[in-house]
Amino acid sequence: MDQNDQNENKSFADMLDEDFSAPERLDPGQKVEATIVRISKEWIFLDVGGKSEGSLARKELADKEDNLTAAEGDKVTVYFLAVQKGEQLFTTKLGGGNAALAHLEEAYHNKIPVQGVVVKEVKGGYEVKVAGSARGFCPFSQMGLRRVEDTDQFIGQDMTFKITEFKENGRNLIVSHRAILEEEREVLKEELKKTIAVGQTVKGVITSLRDFGAFIDIGGIEGLIPVSEIGWGRVEDIRGVLSEGQEVEAAVMKLDWENDRFSFSLKDTLPDPWDNATSKYYEGSVHTGQIARLTDFGAFVTLEPGIDGLVHISKLGAGRRINHPREVVAQGQSLEVKVEGLDLDKRRISLAVIGDEKEEAEPKKGGKKKEPRQSDDREAMRQFQQQAGKSQSMGTFADLLKAKMKK
Repeated sequence: MDQNDQNENKSFADMLDEDFSAPERLDPGQKVEATIVRISKEWIFLDVGGKSEGSLARKELADKEDNLTAAEGDKVTVYFLAVQKGEQLFTTKLGGGNAALAHLEEAYHNKIPVQGVVVKEVKGGYEVKVAGSARGFCPFSQMGLRRVEDTDQFIGQDMTFKITEFKENGRNLIVSHRAILEEEREVLKEELKKTIAVGQTVKGVITSLRDFGAFIDIGGIEGLIPVSEIGWGRVEDIRGVLSEGQEVEAAVMKLDWENDRFSFSLKDTLPDPWDNATSKYYEGSVHTGQIARLTDFGAFVTLEPGIDGLVHISKLGAGRRINHPREVVAQGQSLEVKVEGLDLDKRRISLAVIGDEKEEAEPKKGGKKKEPRQSDDREAMRQFQQQAGKSQSMGTFADLLKAKMKK
């Protein structure tokens, strides 16, 4: 028996049952993925699958200027409310009116967003008028993804919330706007997984500053810019370079989706100063730098942000032996130096102080060292005069003589 014979053997009643079978029964608050099939002045008509149709108030998908944010054929997420006059009604969130008030418990159990107006600030949070007349409480911590200083900014705003506690038949409601933001953020995060990659440059906003770095929100994820990645130069005070709310461009350094750990770099979006080091810091060239730090073996001098050179301790004593660079120079001090060597591969520059002639006492043939000459005193005086008037001196002339006499 072919298909046509089978169809002919079906009764007229069977065929009617197939064409007009009852649509799938929905529970109040049930979440449904629907398709917009038609839009009128007041209603949006939906195909919710299973030969079922429904209606959604047009204003739910319109912005403040009454412009629609969706079009025919678009997919939307809606929640089933009830059947009225044989028509299934849906919502994207519960608004005002008695009908919405009657569905608050369903909204709580089924996590349906509700519309609310922030009335005033109260102890620990805000009073929120939900669904037109119900009073709810939103803790400070649940108003946004992070704490804000200006708590008055939310008062009078019409916002979307999730009901997190429903007690005493709706007389005791606790709501959260943060839950809405976290859901939206999760959607953005999933989109980012498909598009973002290490090395890519992204735009973001600085959300907070710490001594160890700055946190940046790129929309969907938040990550850290370590202090070492803020610039090519050494950053002493991060707050002098960045500020909260500042928009920046950063390069993606690390993406750890499993542990929600993300790292970014501002430095990688800036030109590398070492690219031009060969033409600027060739052997014999003279520069003025600032002493960045002192070590047992010498002084590091910053020639420009991101480029430091080393003056070895043996070249700091103006010909006399010193135990530590701090005896003759100080951090933050300006210093005129000459380049003695450049290793571009290792990013190292060897420096010598201009005017400091090396006068180490050489051993005589009998193994006896040459005694320091009286001109050393005049040299010490010259060093002292050169440093006078600078922000950080190397000590008094008497101090220099004492140090020399101890040798």
